[in-house]
Amino acid sequence: MSSAQPMKDPLDLIDLSFVLSDEEREIQATVAKFLADRVRPHIGEWFENAHFARELAPELGKLGVLGMHLDGYGCAGTNAVSYGLACLELEAADSGFRSFVSVQGSLSMFSIWKWGSEEQKQEWLPRLAAGEAIGCFGLTEPDFGSNPSGMRTRAVRDGGDWILNGSKMWITNGGIADVATVWAQTEDGVRGFLVPRGTPGFTTQDIKQKMSLRASITSELYFDDVRLPDAARLPHAQGLRGPLSCLNEARFGILFGAVGAARDSLQAALEYADSRVQFDKPISAFQLTQKKLADMTVSLGGAALLAVHLGRLKDQHRIRPEQISVGKLNNVREAIAIARECRTILGANGISLEYSPLRHANNLESVLTYEGTSEMHTLVVGQALTGHAAYR
Repeated sequence: MSSAQPMKDPLDLIDLSFVLSDEEREIQATVAKFLADRVRPHIGEWFENAHFARELAPELGKLGVLGMHLDGYGCAGTNAVSYGLACLELEAADSGFRSFVSVQGSLSMFSIWKWGSEEQKQEWLPRLAAGEAIGCFGLTEPDFGSNPSGMRTRAVRDGGDWILNGSKMWITNGGIADVATVWAQTEDGVRGFLVPRGTPGFTTQDIKQKMSLRASITSELYFDDVRLPDAARLPHAQGLRGPLSCLNEARFGILFGAVGAARDSLQAALEYADSRVQFDKPISAFQLTQKKLADMTVSLGGAALLAVHLGRLKDQHRIRPEQISVGKLNNVREAIAIARECRTILGANGISLEYSPLRHANNLESVLTYEGTSEMHTLVVGQALTGHAAYR
């Protein structure tokens, strides 16, 4: 391939589409087209103005990506790889939109689908799948992130009801959610509760002055003597197994999404390097630039193949939590390194929102931390290798 015809998609180098089915490729292309039409033209402005386009939620529902890997209740019921590819395209546009879809489908909806009663499923899942309602997931607290077992939010029995007190922090969609899945300590261990917006004593406050995930809503949740009927309790969840199972669903989407952010950054760098002329030739013709591009493309290809492999394991119900940790740890680490390196190819223009790499790098700083920090996933892998839980 000559320098006059630079590769438009670095994943073409390894022919990733070869390992995908026709249906998977079609789903990926459909999501990519929607984002090209409805998100990409505006994302720089939305990021700069810290704006989340809530009006797109019903459109995402119509597209079929909300809870798309779940069966029934208006959900698309696609395979795991198709869901992952949708996350890849969403994060290639912006992490904020992949985060919205992940929280809606893999945390809020999955918690109801997996652990809820039939009545709860019928009430919420069709509306959440359609984007007519928005959900959030309250696990992290101001003082308890990596150690959710220490949470202070508590629910106590009061006759046939529950009284909920406490707070949650760093909750995506919190300020606009119609229903919150909230995890709390009880006398029987950790239990989950569905708290609709407008319930007396339930308030939210959006977190401002973020330097990352600016095109996404992040909030604090407060519960002050919130009275809930027992019908609000997720009846099949008891202990940390409930929320941790939901987190593994979200982490799976992240390991694909990170590939999307890296791919988009590399595409921007390839295009820029071919058009930017220094010393009478495009900078893509210089050895140092080509080394950067080659190294990043090799890393990106490995991350993409790992994601698809883990997706195939998930579709066969063979995937283990430590394997998901391998995927998130590796792919987010590679993606943030790629986004930062791409920014160097763009030079001073790299700090402009006209180009995506630094926006992706900023967003990935959050992705590096949420749904398990890189340190925690490192220790999960370490425990799988040695049998010793170093974080306990």
